[in-house]
Amino acid sequence: MAERRALECRLCAKPLMGAAPPPNTHPTMQIKPFDFAQAVARAGLRTDGQPIGPSVQTVEAGNFQTAMADALKAVSDSQHEVTAMQQELQLDNPSVSLEQTMIAMNKSQIGFQAAITVRNRLVQAYSDIMNMQV
Repeated sequence: MAERRALECRLCAKPLMGAAPPPNTHPTMQIKPFDFAQAVARAGLRTDGQPIGPSVQTVEAGNFQTAMADALKAVSDSQHEVTAMQQELQLDNPSVSLEQTMIAMNKSQIGFQAAITVRNRLVQAYSDIMNMQV
């Protein structure tokens, strides 16, 4: 005896009663062409990949000490700003919201953790160099 198999839809695998699926039972998908310029603009970049708006502060080549001092000063300023925001929030200042304070706290924490990571890597590199056999 030959086994009789039910017909299934190729798209959704639902069993079909007749020989062919009824027309327009599945939605059609419209594919739009990719607009690179629009995607770059939404990302906040120019077409050459540079950010729109004020440029990022650059550091002179070979001046690591200044770069580290500026980065540590930025972390310190961020922490002072968060402390001031926390005090204003505790005093019920209506111009400072809990959301702003929490976001500033998280940004400050990320900056501090990055500074600690850089410090740890520098110490590790220094100890590796000092332990090298000459």
